[in-house]
Amino acid sequence: MDSISLVGITLGFAAILVGQVLEGGHIGSLVQPTAFLIVIGGTLGAVMLQSSMKVFRTGMQMFRWVFAPPDLDHDALIAEVVSWSNVARKEGLLALESHIPQMEDPFIQKGLQLLVDGVEPERLREVLEVEIDTWEAQLKQGAKIWEAAGGYAPTIGILGAVLGLIHVMENLSDPGKLGAGIAVAFVATIYGVGTANLVFLPVSKKLLGVIGALVSMREMLVDGLVGIANGDNPRIIESRLKGYAG
Repeated sequence: MDSISLVGITLGFAAILVGQVLEGGHIGSLVQPTAFLIVIGGTLGAVMLQSSMKVFRTGMQMFRWVFAPPDLDHDALIAEVVSWSNVARKEGLLALESHIPQMEDPFIQKGLQLLVDGVEPERLREVLEVEIDTWEAQLKQGAKIWEAAGGYAPTIGILGAVLGLIHVMENLSDPGKLGAGIAVAFVATIYGVGTANLVFLPVSKKLLGVIGALVSMREMLVDGLVGIANGDNPRIIESRLKGYAG
């Protein structure tokens, strides 16, 4: 669990609610189902319109990374690569073939298979980096749907405000309905700006950071595999890979 994300989103919403109370307002006045439906439904529809189903599904699935990011154990991966290097130096590259089925990550399996097949180091790097670039681009497209939502939400909030004011104007002769219309108008704007700046845009930035860390892990792996293919000393490989861990 990424505790700072949980604390951050809780603090953001709590600050708004506490501020509302300190100003003498009621939290209940911020609860407007109609405004919520307009802003969230409209934003969701706009994001779906601009995205393919694959990209939209990827972005939704990535949301869990905000609070439970993938395990990035640099030390474990470095130790794994160094062990492969020792095996290759003692028994040859073909001895690594038995390690391939033990790997759960298809990318690692592919890298080891290329190594076992005797692919030239630079060709190995080229093949794997193309796959990294494609994978990174797909993940970034998924993260950008949250950035897009952050752009649409304030505008949809304004649309909700206009709809609320239209409702007010239609009921000028009935003072009892004016309050509800005005509430929807202002709360819709709050929902639009609030969700954009407290949820959608921060989620996008967080996901881009996670993607960067994942790509760095794969680049580290490629560097290690190329080092093994070049016959570098395991200690040299280990020292170089530790630079990726910061």
